[in-house]
Amino acid sequence: MPRIQSLDTLAPNVFPDPGHALAEPNGLLAFGGDLSPQRLVAAYAHGIFPWYSEGDPLLWWCPDPRCVFATDDVHVSRSLGKFMHKCAWQWSMDRAFEDVVRACAAPRDGQQGTWITVDMITAYTNLHLLGYAHSLEVWDEDRLVGGIYGVSIGRMFSAESMFSGRSNASKVALVTLARLLSERGFPWIDAQVPNPHLHRMGARTLPRHRFLRELAHLAAEPPPRDWPRARMPVNG
Repeated sequence: MPRIQSLDTLAPNVFPDPGHALAEPNGLLAFGGDLSPQRLVAAYAHGIFPWYSEGDPLLWWCPDPRCVFATDDVHVSRSLGKFMHKCAWQWSMDRAFEDVVRACAAPRDGQQGTWITVDMITAYTNLHLLGYAHSLEVWDEDRLVGGIYGVSIGRMFSAESMFSGRSNASKVALVTLARLLSERGFPWIDAQVPNPHLHRMGARTLPRHRFLRELAHLAAEPPPRDWPRARMPVNG
């Protein structure tokens, strides 16, 4: 019977081969270790991410297939396009990272608890301070109404979560992020695990072996140096 490996005896930058991940539950690869920046950067560089609930062991995943967005092909419905053209919202990058993460961690209707634990918030905030984690914020005047955050390694962006405090706000965040990344040479947004909402927005799935092959190339690319910081109009 396949067994997942403990990371507790491995160096922070060492992970098992993702090809050894379990088929059920899909992609479970390892447990244990920690959420240190060194381990997280190594994980994302190899297509691996942590996902667990409060009180459970730290679990590491690399599912097959992998859910991704092509940054130049996120679906914008006619109604969303009209909304974005007319709305007076603004967007920014890395102006309120921890606020976005905490909003993503807040309880949602029909959902018990959250996988974004206090330790996760601390770990990703540390990655943000080191320049690896980024947020895109959506503002209605001075109120944060939506956002998305994730980890950038080279020219691959792995989206972790998004939130919507107003109708369409998370969609606006995703579309804006995709455009921003496309302009900076990122072909994909890694969305990790598919769901119907992501598919409606244009997500597709790649076999794990293809995703990891693409990732190996993109992770070796130099990261962009020009992440925008000023607020910009959504309809600009």
